[in-house]
Amino acid sequence: MKGEEIVQLKKRKIARGISRINEILEMPAEVVSNIPKISILGFEEMLIENYKNIVEYEDFYIKVNTYIGLININGFNLKLIQMNQDDMKITGRIDSIDFESYEDDEMEEK
Repeated sequence: MKGEEIVQLKKRKIARGISRINEILEMPAEVVSNIPKISILGFEEMLIENYKNIVEYEDFYIKVNTYIGLININGFNLKLIQMNQDDMKITGRIDSIDFESYEDDEMEEK
């Protein structure tokens, strides 16, 4: 086996072990990992938990970087009304949301 393959195998074993512990403790995935949690209330309010940073911010478009990909929010009068280290709240007229997931190699770089 090549060194890179061994590293990937070890990462998978660690991830499986963590996953089993989380199942036993019944912990939600968003609490114990960096997976983003998105809550939407109607067409005018959105909460994003576990984000990394904001890539772009306009009143008609917000692009948010997460640990697994990008979240693109399109609409009108979009505003970040609450933001801290763990979550952000967006209000305004939300017309569409789309996602761009990272490939495994890209995730390691980010």
